[in-house]
Amino acid sequence: MKLSKLGVWAGMDGFTAEEAAAFAKRVEAWGYGALWIPEATGRNSFVLAAWLLANTTKLVIATGIANIYARDWVAAASAQKALNEQSGGRFLLGLGVSHVPLVEGFRGQHYGKPVATMRAYLEGMKNARYTAPPPPEPPKTVIAALGPNMLALAAEQADGAHPYNVTAEHTAEARKILGQAKWLCPEQMVLAETDPTKARAKARETLAIYLSLPNYLNNWKRLGFTESDFADGGSDHLIDATVAWGNDEAIRARLEAHWNAGADHVCIQALGTAGTPMPGPDEELLKRFAPGPDKNRR
Repeated sequence: MKLSKLGVWAGMDGFTAEEAAAFAKRVEAWGYGALWIPEATGRNSFVLAAWLLANTTKLVIATGIANIYARDWVAAASAQKALNEQSGGRFLLGLGVSHVPLVEGFRGQHYGKPVATMRAYLEGMKNARYTAPPPPEPPKTVIAALGPNMLALAAEQADGAHPYNVTAEHTAEARKILGQAKWLCPEQMVLAETDPTKARAKARETLAIYLSLPNYLNNWKRLGFTESDFADGGSDHLIDATVAWGNDEAIRARLEAHWNAGADHVCIQALGTAGTPMPGPDEELLKRFAPGPDKNRR
């Protein structure tokens, strides 16, 4: 598996199955190296990945992330190998510990200590028995890692990290912890809006759920933000640091900052129109930033 420098991160639960497949085909035609899909309260990410892989030919489909509480490690290891065998090695497994409300509230399970729970899960996957035909090469796994301990686990037990809601400064620190041999694939929200008031309003609308989750709050604190930055929907400082908005030049500068800080692959989440309950990605922006078929391969 080879990742390009640029991928797309997109929630797919607002799409029908046919619309999701058509979108994946467009992402592939635009030349992006990977399409990252989340898992929360909608589709099973492995089921959706199978559908998207079946409807594309070159595009890497990555989970950003598959919730480890949604299935045991035997099921995860089996699905990872099967999807890679079926697709010729185009499935990248991103795993994460999710958040207390989605684990204890939505799933009714106990939320364990994040690093210890992830370590046990990765070790379980490595030891899981699998008797079907193997994929063409050992499959790759990245984990959702924000803090130094989870990043150290990514360096030790996985193929890399997939941080979310992070700045280029976080990317630089993550690279130091991961070392040079591991993949670093941060997500970056982008918004094609040059009016500061409108841009920040849309950004606050998008970040509202994340401002209620301790994992993200703790990471922002590590980056130097304070409680005052989390009040009233987020300070301008927090909003501007987390969401890259403005003209194409400003957005490209943020992507370059991640690459310069050590990112191998940045997956952009192109935010749609403000005020829409479940907006789809801004496809016009994605087309403008498209690397082109078979370009920027690493």
